[in-house]
Amino acid sequence: MAHLRPRRRLALAVPVVLSLTASLGFLPSAASAVPAAGTTAQTADAPNLAYVVNTRLDHWTINSVKKAINAAGGTIVVTYEKIGVIVVHSANPDFGPTIRKVHGVQSAGATRTAPLSPASTTDEGAVQYLSKDQAAETAKASAAAGDTEPLEADQWDLPAIGADKAAKINPGSKSVTVAVIDVGVDDTHPDIAPNFSASQSANCVGGKADTTYGSWRPVDSAHYHGTHVAGEIAAARNGIGVAGVAPGVKVSGITVAEPDSTQLFYPESVVCAFVFAADHGVEITNNSYYVDPWLYNCMDDPDQRAIVDAVNRAQLYAQHKGTLNVAAAGNSNDDLDSDALVDASSPDDSTATTRTVDPHECFDVPTQLPGVVTVSSVGVTKAKSYFSSYGKNVIDVAAPGGDARQIPDTPSKNGRILSTLPNNTYGYLQGTSMATPHVAAVAALLKSTHPHAGPAQLQALLKAEADNPGCPTDPYDTNGDGVADATCVGGKRVNGFYGFGIVNALRAVK
Repeated sequence: MAHLRPRRRLALAVPVVLSLTASLGFLPSAASAVPAAGTTAQTADAPNLAYVVNTRLDHWTINSVKKAINAAGGTIVVTYEKIGVIVVHSANPDFGPTIRKVHGVQSAGATRTAPLSPASTTDEGAVQYLSKDQAAETAKASAAAGDTEPLEADQWDLPAIGADKAAKINPGSKSVTVAVIDVGVDDTHPDIAPNFSASQSANCVGGKADTTYGSWRPVDSAHYHGTHVAGEIAAARNGIGVAGVAPGVKVSGITVAEPDSTQLFYPESVVCAFVFAADHGVEITNNSYYVDPWLYNCMDDPDQRAIVDAVNRAQLYAQHKGTLNVAAAGNSNDDLDSDALVDASSPDDSTATTRTVDPHECFDVPTQLPGVVTVSSVGVTKAKSYFSSYGKNVIDVAAPGGDARQIPDTPSKNGRILSTLPNNTYGYLQGTSMATPHVAAVAALLKSTHPHAGPAQLQALLKAEADNPGCPTDPYDTNGDGVADATCVGGKRVNGFYGFGIVNALRAVK
């Protein structure tokens, strides 16, 4: 399945990205899609690859580069003129080296290592569907507890961050929207439909937004990840199923995953999603994935550097327009502040090779980009989830993402997160993918309470109002083999497991 998985961001990595951004000399203010100016014949039998070409922002340079792209055998898919990113398809094996020599091109590279097909998430393990018998048992427990939703008794994550109490004070504003950048959202689900914003939804697969009605929906029930995330954020308190952390805000879906079984998230699709969200007034984006095909994008590789550059331009553009971007830290149980990490999964669209990378110089995108909120996961006991990556000065905040090893006192005794699934179903998932929407939802509550707060202010509020358990006093040994599985570094205020702490929905509305 795709890549809703390892997410990393290191504080030491940010200055490198910032210096890259500074050298490009931009802070964009708007984007426009420009159709292809023309096509040229491509090399016979050569693989057709996708590229991002990143240029200076002036109109003359962009037009000049577009002509050079056509001359080099490239077909322009879309031009995001205000951020200087051009998405291109080409079968010319020398397209990358050729276009990088063109005046005005600041970086350019292939976004995949396998040919384009006819057209990566951070959840841990397969989905567990809620059975009818379990649903009936949970509904009885919910009714006995006075919960408003039939399945709420199995949602241990809501009281864990005060979301059940927060909903009684302020469920969130309809003027705030969280966009789920993911595999698609089933807006026909009765728990999602009341809060779904179709006008802020699209399909960005391939790099160009398709706003045809329903284009944002998952292609099949196996593409369930985005629907689960959307329910965690904004499932309505309507007497049906579950409740979201912010049941009064709007949620939208921007599909970026390939429609086949790989569900890969390619850079050009993510660039489109950030720009679309920003241009359609989205206040917060949820990013429970990493950009394929590279788990880490190393700046000494021209293709990977171009990926970092393109996605960074798009997410900075969104921030400049007032959008807070929230991303998952990953499920590798890696110390993201280490000197070296082993990446055995890249590239994930062809043949992976094992390499050792310095995460201060090789970036997991988008979570390591500047201004993005990086989220770790905790279970019901507030201990770090056994799978969650961590690292001092890497993690910003933590939130419930589930942990099957931490057993809650609920009807199901299931330590994962219960939420919506396509076709009016419900199920359990765990992962930093599930922690991230809790943070995005709390940020939406903060935006509802402080409507004039910008992305930086919202991030500061998330940190200031979080609860930090501090590093555990006993060795972190989740499987009981006597060997510490991770080491927490830092103090009570900020540390590697929780960042500034576990987010608090109740404080957000107060």
